[in-house]
This record gives sequence, structure tokens and C-alpha cells, in this order.
Amino acid sequence: MVHAKSWTLKKHFVGHPTNSDFELETVELPPLKNGEVLLEALFFTVDPYMRVVESKNVAFPIGTTVVAPSGGTAHSISDGKNLEKLLAEWPNTLPLSLALGTVGMPSLKACSGRLDICGVQGGETVLVNVAAGAVGSVVGQIAKLKVSSSGCKVVGAAGSDKRVTCLEKYGFDVAFNYKTVKSLEETLQKASPEAVILIILRNLEELLYVDPSLHITEPAPFPQAHPEAIIFKELHFEGFPVYRWQGEVCQRL
Repeated sequence: MVHAKSWTLKKHFVGHPTNSDFELETVELPPLKNGEVLLEALFFTVDPYMRVVESKNVAFPIGTTVVAPSGGTAHSISDGKNLEKLLAEWPNTLPLSLALGTVGMPSLKACSGRLDICGVQGGETVLVNVAAGAVGSVVGQIAKLKVSSSGCKVVGAAGSDKRVTCLEKYGFDVAFNYKTVKSLEETLQKASPEAVILIILRNLEELLYVDPSLHITEPAPFPQAHPEAIIFKELHFEGFPVYRWQGEVCQRL
């Protein structure tokens, strides 16, 4: 019998969470049934990556590293239907923790959603908001790699000088701290005199709202989209949740 440690939400929070909002519990797991696998968590993030430590499912031998929506628990049991194997030819020199970022969901979202849908072309300027984040940082680097020979320019906005320095190391053409610039409009005009063609972002205040995750830590409501602005400015408005490309990690990465 396996006893699994599991973090559970004790109470709903407003703004940023604290330790008192969560509770560490120990749960006794039942014996495996045929077709099930016992998972042990290696790293934790919003997207838990786990390793099979016991199996009665031939598709997932013991030792297989998988992606599983199992919550914040050290051990869990799955019937295999919600599991996704990591890249088969994972280099020995590459830390498995990178499966949480540049070789995982953030890159899949960056490649498939941000760049495929937006269609980055040579000669365009790409503005990445929250550019130092897991997805934004990859968007900027891939934009440079895909179309650098065609003259694509990448501009990144970050929330601290330290993050701006990181963006410069990542190869962003222009990076700025949106919290300290005197005028955002002047900063963008200076960064891209030819005008910004493509905007990759989480939210653009007073125009459109893309990512509901910001509501988790921001109790005040964000400005909602103005339909007339979308219509008369002929904007393309499309949502692209990453699960649209679920199962394509190996092919795309």
C-alpha cells in the first residue's frame, strides 16, 4: 500500500496565495488494477511531469516519464488514458526539468499558438508582452530563429531590469521595463518606428483580454474588450488553448 503526500486547496484566496491557503495531506492509495500505473512526481508545476514506478499497463513500462494532470501529489494512480510520454530520444545531458518549460507545454504553446496562428513573417516586428515568462521568452527566441534571415524584429516587455537583461541575453532586439518607462507609446515608437505589426501577449488593456489566469492574483477586474474597437480596427481575435495541439509535442518539438 502506497501513502501519497498531496497538497490540497484548503480555502479559496483573493490576490496572491499564502501557505495557509493549502494543506499537506497523506492519502492511502489502493492496489493497482489491471491497466493502471502508479506515478511518482519528479517535478511540480501547473503541468505535473511524472515517472511510472509500478505498472500493470503494457503501454507504460516502469521507468517511463510521462505528463499527467494529477495535481500536487507525490504519487497517483492512472488508467493511462490521460498520460503523455515525453520525447523518446531525450538526451542524457538534458535535465528532465526542462520538460516543464522549453521542451514542454510552453514551447508547444509558443510554436503552435503564438507563431502558427499569428503567422510571423519576415520584415514584421513582434512585440511580446510578459516576455520573460515561460511562454513569452520562447516566443521571442523562436521568432528570431524562424525568420531572422528575413529581418524579423523582436521587442520584449518585462517587469524588472533583471528580466530585461535576460531578454537581451535571449537575443531580443529591444527589451524594456514597462514599469519604469516614462511613456509606453514613445518607447514602442522608438523600438519600432515602422509600427508594431504583430503583438504576442497575455493582455492588452482597454483593447482586448486574452488570458484569464491573471484574475488569480489580481482581485480588481481587468478592462473588458471593446467590440467596436475590434470591428473598426479590423482586428483578428482568436483564442488558442494549448490542448488544441495535445499529443503533438514530439512532432513539433
